[in-house]
Amino acid sequence: MADKRDYYEVLGVQKNASASDIKKAYYKLAKQYHPDVNPGNAEAEKKFKEINEAYAVLSDEDKKAKYDQYGHAAFEQGGAGGYGGFDFGGGSFDFGDIFSSFFGGAFGGGGQSRRNAPMRGDDIYARITLTFEEAVHGCKKEVSFGRVQKCATCGGSGAKKGTSAETCKKCGGSGQVRVQQRTAFGMMQSMRTCDECRGSGRIIKEPCGDCRGTGYVKINKKIEVTIPAGIDNGQNLSIGGQGNEGRGGGPSGDLILSVSVKPHAVFERDGFDIYCEVPITYWEAAFGADIEIPTLEGREKYHVPEGTQTDTTFTLRGRGVTRPNTASRGNLYITVRVEVPKNLNGEQRKLLTDFAATFGDKVSNKRESFFKKFSDFFK
Repeated sequence: MADKRDYYEVLGVQKNASASDIKKAYYKLAKQYHPDVNPGNAEAEKKFKEINEAYAVLSDEDKKAKYDQYGHAAFEQGGAGGYGGFDFGGGSFDFGDIFSSFFGGAFGGGGQSRRNAPMRGDDIYARITLTFEEAVHGCKKEVSFGRVQKCATCGGSGAKKGTSAETCKKCGGSGQVRVQQRTAFGMMQSMRTCDECRGSGRIIKEPCGDCRGTGYVKINKKIEVTIPAGIDNGQNLSIGGQGNEGRGGGPSGDLILSVSVKPHAVFERDGFDIYCEVPITYWEAAFGADIEIPTLEGREKYHVPEGTQTDTTFTLRGRGVTRPNTASRGNLYITVRVEVPKNLNGEQRKLLTDFAATFGDKVSNKRESFFKKFSDFFK
């Protein structure tokens, strides 16, 4: 037994793992390496046996206690613990019974085929493009997409109108057949997909001409979708029940819309806040003025105080984007940019020069003070 791997290592769990963790690890690995999932793969079959052997010990409190104390020696013939009921050597060990508890009869135990069980339809993914205003305020949009649904001609049976499918004689309608295989641990029973009906449990002698015997067809569908206010670029919108139709009475999938929002000429959005830059003149900044600013509701007047500096940002609280399912909104941030006059004529230059002279040395003194601080910083 020296060449055997540690059972905890086999299942990928720590020695102090709970029974629930051990079961979850086994569930994942056994499903991955089951012979039905890996037909003809000897390496997968070997790992599957190893996984089941490890689980048979670690899932049993008594066997686990012996293994923790003596290791693999606990289960060697004549070892400290003996086999204690852990026997892969004779008889028939039905792995299907184990998988019945996990998968509802998908792999063994004589259960019904998964193909015949109710199955949810697949989700459908589509992209929708919105303007900035549509995303912010919400809207209604028409969306076109392809959808798989039950064939109207045959009602989903797959059989030509006026005929019906027959129960597969080989599997009795279960879609699976039980097979036995001799292994190093004795006879192992497992379930295989019936090759006669390919797991459907039915034989269609005269298939429907519209769906070619599948029972389902793809159609183009168009619906009107309500876009909620506040949705943002990159978010997904799920429309329940508009995906592909389910099988065996299962529910339909969903239509998942990936939202793309066009950039705005004036506004920039960050979450639920809106940012905007507004140019103002030199004299508006100096004297103060009532300027016109853009908002989500339209143009409005806003008072800029006297002596406003360029890059000053004013906050309009609660004027941003509405948060979904609430009355709360983000903020609107207005940043003013003072535009310096260009291409001055002679009279304008003289007036500006006279204006600058009225400040005397005030400006130059401030500049000198700044450069002194600048020099001190790099000393």
